[in-house]
Amino acid sequence: MAKAYLVGSGIASLSAAAFLIREGGFAGDDIVILEEQDREGGSLDAAGSPETGYTMRGGRMFEVHFDCTYDLLSSIPSLDDPAKSVTEDTFAFHEDFAWDDHARLVDGHGNIIDAHSMTFSERDRLELVKCVATPEKLLDGKRIADLFHEEFFTTNFWAMWCTTFAFEPWHSAIEFRRYLNRFVHLFKTFDTMSGIYRTRFNQFDSIVRPLLAWLTAQGVTLQLGTRVTDLRLADGDGDALTVKALTWDRGGKSGETAIGPDDLVLVTNGSMTANSTLGSTDTVPALDTTSSSGAWQLWETLAAKRPGAGLGDPKVFDSSTKDSTWESFTVTTKDPLFFKVMEEFSGSEAGKGGLITFKESSWLLTIVLNHQPHFREQPEDTFVWWGYALFPDRQGDFVGKPMSECTGREILDEVLQHLPFAERERILDGSIVIPAKMPYITSQFLVRKAGDRPQVVPEGSTNLAFIGQYAEVPDDVVFTVEYSVRTAWTAVAQLLKLDRQPPPVYKGQYDPKILVEALETLHRR
Repeated sequence: MAKAYLVGSGIASLSAAAFLIREGGFAGDDIVILEEQDREGGSLDAAGSPETGYTMRGGRMFEVHFDCTYDLLSSIPSLDDPAKSVTEDTFAFHEDFAWDDHARLVDGHGNIIDAHSMTFSERDRLELVKCVATPEKLLDGKRIADLFHEEFFTTNFWAMWCTTFAFEPWHSAIEFRRYLNRFVHLFKTFDTMSGIYRTRFNQFDSIVRPLLAWLTAQGVTLQLGTRVTDLRLADGDGDALTVKALTWDRGGKSGETAIGPDDLVLVTNGSMTANSTLGSTDTVPALDTTSSSGAWQLWETLAAKRPGAGLGDPKVFDSSTKDSTWESFTVTTKDPLFFKVMEEFSGSEAGKGGLITFKESSWLLTIVLNHQPHFREQPEDTFVWWGYALFPDRQGDFVGKPMSECTGREILDEVLQHLPFAERERILDGSIVIPAKMPYITSQFLVRKAGDRPQVVPEGSTNLAFIGQYAEVPDDVVFTVEYSVRTAWTAVAQLLKLDRQPPPVYKGQYDPKILVEALETLHRR
């Protein structure tokens, strides 16, 4: 029987395992997932306790056209109600707790900005339309800042766009253009964020755990603490790309697994949360770029073996951490005060308010009050919220130093001084704050050209596919769960030559009604 070996246990690999079973007819016993770390889930992580504090490096947003994700999760039973799928649970949660943001932007004096207006000049509108209309091939090597004048980056639109999706002006114009096209249907509700979906709990609890439970029940093997160091490729096959064996390290020992003629190898190449470090309320997270993770090193090893063979160029994404680093932080408290004053300030109950960005913050801080509980086992008397900043190397407005040099308490202090609350010390004293420093978190957005990311199934491949954020899917957008799931489905469908392919990427830019609504949004005053 054919076997499948999946390198990495992020959402791409877990999805691929499910598609191999559901679409490809594989038995779970014939699927092995090899994970370098001591826990599964990749970047969809979340852990902690009320006593030590909860932590999650990030949270992914969803929207109605994540067709691959919803198709996959419609097969996976929810942990809370096995009669209901994860997709059904996500839609039901959106019905009950849809975002309706009344405080999307806050100014430097702690006042809510009217974010309904995009504050565009005519030049801003023309440059935006020109960006959307420019063919992608003409944007190779270009930054967003190459297409727009400086004032564009002071608009309400940019403040909301960049903090919703984590764009920086020096990021790839290709990716920015893709996002504009892919999410044009969200323009009209961008200030209220009502078109954004969230899972009931954090994504580890709502997606990874039920998916893992289903895969385990099917007999899939998950091998933690196993670092795949190399793939031995067949020689003498001309342009063919065939994996003959994979080598690995586990528990201080090295080994090799032979790959049979009908076996498949699916590799998550690269990692946006590699080398992440955590701080604490009283300590600063270190910046760790001293040693590349297995996901980066394996890709570098493969690309060096076959230059020009369509295996991509990892150096484009992993060698400029100053352009891809930012910090997030998770706050745990048993004192409901912060939630109470924030609900009064924002006009929305927790879980319905969406993102709140301090537009004039030098760090460009954004926070969100999640629906409680945000962790499945979180007690009723515990509250968890999350935030992040895109410019951690800039001097804080109040704490007098960069975020990258701050403890969790100092980060929270900076946030609170952007708000008009008198109870700052009480909130500070009652909070556990865990910051996370992530040197590669937006590396998938770095300036690139065609070919820097490998195709999901490279030309000439007989049994190798790349999945995740650093494989190429035309038209779709990275830094989303949907992108990873689409790469997984594409890999399985192409390697097994299946008739059923992933649904096409939604293209609202060809819908006249959507376009008219988007243009009306651009002219709001």
